[in-house]
Amino acid sequence: MKSNSLPIFSEVNAASQVLKGWPLLRLGFRPFYIGGALLAALIVPLWVAMFLGQLSLTPAVPPLLWHAHEMLFGFAAAIILGFLMTAGKAWTGLATPRGATLGALALLWLAARVTSVVGPYAVYAVLDLALLPLVAALLATLFLRAKNYRNLPMALILALLACANLAFHLTVMGALNIPAATPLYAGLALIVIIECAIAGRVIPAFTMAVTPGLKLTSKVWMERLTLGATALGLALWVFSPANMVNLIVLAAASVLQVHRLLGWRPAVTVSRPILWILHAAYAWIPLGLALLALAQIGWVPVSAGIHALAVGATGGLIIGMMTRTARGHTGRLLKVTSAEVLAYALVMTAAVLRVFLPLVSPGLLVVSVIGAALAWSVAFVIYLWIFTPWLMTTRLDGKDG
Repeated sequence: MKSNSLPIFSEVNAASQVLKGWPLLRLGFRPFYIGGALLAALIVPLWVAMFLGQLSLTPAVPPLLWHAHEMLFGFAAAIILGFLMTAGKAWTGLATPRGATLGALALLWLAARVTSVVGPYAVYAVLDLALLPLVAALLATLFLRAKNYRNLPMALILALLACANLAFHLTVMGALNIPAATPLYAGLALIVIIECAIAGRVIPAFTMAVTPGLKLTSKVWMERLTLGATALGLALWVFSPANMVNLIVLAAASVLQVHRLLGWRPAVTVSRPILWILHAAYAWIPLGLALLALAQIGWVPVSAGIHALAVGATGGLIIGMMTRTARGHTGRLLKVTSAEVLAYALVMTAAVLRVFLPLVSPGLLVVSVIGAALAWSVAFVIYLWIFTPWLMTTRLDGKDG
């Protein structure tokens, strides 16, 4: 009797040891989703107030560059890092940063965001440059230990993102003689590549999981061609002047991305908001590539393509994945409420307003900026209202994570 009870006691004791500590710091998605959503909700109204001359705030870099940088390397990077530090555990079976280590990483991210507004530029730059290389190294080490070579490119892309961030700060300081927008464009391009890679794994898998009998397959060569054309088109846009070669490659990438999306059968998801948001958001990638192609010959402003990729694709995929992964990793059903559906619709509305209203008439720019900012911010306030209590408490099923 005694020998049989010991293993049970050990298992219970081990479980209690695992669950010790603040729930907020048990997996990367918890602090970084809260922080990223809070930044998303605050930073856009702040930028609009500065844009309209209603706020005299002077960030560490010029307001337009600050807005673009913080949306990419503040907001989007936070969600990507939170997602990868969470997914890395599932991909490898090894522990990812938690507890004090995770808390230190989150505080480093937060300190950079605060000093971008109120601190000396040098302090801001140092804090801002530290996080991405640290997490890239942590993930690379994790993947190598687990011999999980398939996911090593994710760590490499984070390292490249860190390089783009370094180039931005060197440019602002005058140590690098390139337009400050170039490394920001490179950052957006790298984030889009991450989105394409992750979406290619999860969107068809999620779609098949809820559609009995549906089998989605894709040819390896077609996937490589699509991702390669997308990466090449974005690289040409970032590093070379507008020309017809850029247009052709970007247009080809757009067509290939449409083919990829249609192969995932988006029509079968219309009754499942937690899934259709991912399809709808991904549709902004081929649209953004097409708009960048048209910008090569001056038919549309380059900002249309940028905001299609940054607001529609990045914002939409983030709000979709933040709700789905947070529900799953807190032990809740993968079925969203009407409030979450409203958040999805608001992000998509923000993209439509920001991209298309100025194309209808340049005189509608201010209206589009204000309307998009309002829709965007309300969407992330909804997320924070619903998910912050969940992210700060133990999973419903009592499991770790």
